Amino acid sequence: MQQSDLILYGIAGLAFLAVAGVGLAFAGGGETSATKRAKQLQVQQKPGGKRTKSDRNEHRRRQTQQLLDNLRDESAARKRSIMPRDIGSRLQQAGLEIPVSTFWVISAVVGVMMATLAYLSGADGLTVSGIELRSQFAVVAAAGFAGFLGLPRWMLGMLAKGRNKKMTNQFADAIDIIVRGVKSGLPLNECLQIIGRESPEPLGGEFRQLSDNIKMGNTVEQALGKFYRRVPLPEVNFFVIVLNIQSKSGGNLSEALGNLSSIIRSRKMMREKIKAMSSEAKASAMIIGSLPFAVGTMVYVTTPGYIMELFIKPTGHMILAMAAFFMFCGIMVMRRMINFEI
Repeated sequence: MQQSDLILYGIAGLAFLAVAGVGLAFAGGGETSATKRAKQLQVQQKPGGKRTKSDRNEHRRRQTQQLLDNLRDESAARKRSIMPRDIGSRLQQAGLEIPVSTFWVISAVVGVMMATLAYLSGADGLTVSGIELRSQFAVVAAAGFAGFLGLPRWMLGMLAKGRNKKMTNQFADAIDIIVRGVKSGLPLNECLQIIGRESPEPLGGEFRQLSDNIKMGNTVEQALGKFYRRVPLPEVNFFVIVLNIQSKSGGNLSEALGNLSSIIRSRKMMREKIKAMSSEAKASAMIIGSLPFAVGTMVYVTTPGYIMELFIKPTGHMILAMAAFFMFCGIMVMRRMINFEI
């Protein structure tokens, strides 16, 4: 082997060693991101370890997320607990200040009146436009049951629904009052008192009761829980969650309530938009539901004897019962198709 070849091989070997040394210096001389993160975790696990600002923010974020999960579970449990299983809760949600015993007395009177009317129509052989109303015991019992439990509870539900609709329309303005009051330096209880004095009913009365509960020694969380029990609305639930989070973890209350007010107004706009878009379907459902009655009335006016067979013969009674059942099913299906809840 020549001397020039040996020199060339020696230079190549030295170059390889130099490149390998530089690579080891860059690869193994410093700490990787995984190594740094492991050391940070070890420092955090030590009793006297120091935490960086990012670690503190991450810890605070985890605490906030855990608090939100707990509040979500509490909200679900509270929603299950406020279901109006008793008449007292229903009366409270409807805004009726009457004792439960008075409601049951009114229900009993209505039930007795409807049962009496059903009995008299069958006992006297009452005939209306050629239709003989023969009320047996089952019909009398059904009329009394509907008057005792059905009609009063239905009216109670309608009153509660109308009251909740008024509360929903007024709630965003009440939150704006709290936002302006907090920004001007007023405490939360003073803002609640202002809403109770200045807002119309039923919102004003509910906030007066909320403020009175806080004055009487209840905590904010307890008073808000009673408020949500009286007014089980999603908007009120959001309001309760925001105030509970602010009382436990702190934060800018005016900013949080301002965002909540924007969300509630957006929900209201979306609700109105859905109502406008579904108005055509609702009109179609009303027309379809009223067609059997309209056609039956026109047939009775033109040829009474033709349609009276349904009311005189037992086969006609069976056909009417089947028609009423299927029509009820159709109305319920159409109602579910055009009724949107947000």
